[in-house]
Amino acid sequence: MSTEHSISLNGLDILYSLNYGRVKAPRLKYSCGKLELLVPTNFKTPEELLHKHKLWIYRRHVEYTNAIHGSSSKELLNRSDEELRELVMFHVKNISTELEVMPEKVTFRKMKTKWGSCSSKKRVNLNRHLMHLPDSLIEYVVFHEMAHLIELNHSPRFWNVIDSRYADRKEYDRQLSAYWHLIQTIN
Repeated sequence: MSTEHSISLNGLDILYSLNYGRVKAPRLKYSCGKLELLVPTNFKTPEELLHKHKLWIYRRHVEYTNAIHGSSSKELLNRSDEELRELVMFHVKNISTELEVMPEKVTFRKMKTKWGSCSSKKRVNLNRHLMHLPDSLIEYVVFHEMAHLIELNHSPRFWNVIDSRYADRKEYDRQLSAYWHLIQTIN
């Protein structure tokens, strides 16, 4: 059962849904402007959990608000699947030389929550929604996923690889968030 509530953080009223379920530990999720709290059936203090993580919640809310604002100046491109594949494979080839790694396979599919992923089997999966992004952001996503061929997790070593080419990666991430919001409005 889900119930709607509101919490005030730093002067902002943030709506959230509270769901009791068969989980061992409470979970917070902030996605597309919605905060969800999933707690075990016998959990008594959801407000305490929210206050404990108020900085995390506040930051996600501000990032989302900024993405909405940033998306107003963006325009989605409309490449074909083939154009996207050619562009991605061009970047894969160049980045492979630069990082001295090569994925076993590159696949495309629609993803609901991320731009791409990389498996321990060296398979790079990319979101088909990349077709709507400018070339520079596609290249950034490809580089990010291929950096996982060096370091599978988001460790300091991984971020050092990213920073070696993208010292301004936070700006790229902001741009990706803005486009993500815009893409969600058409789906």
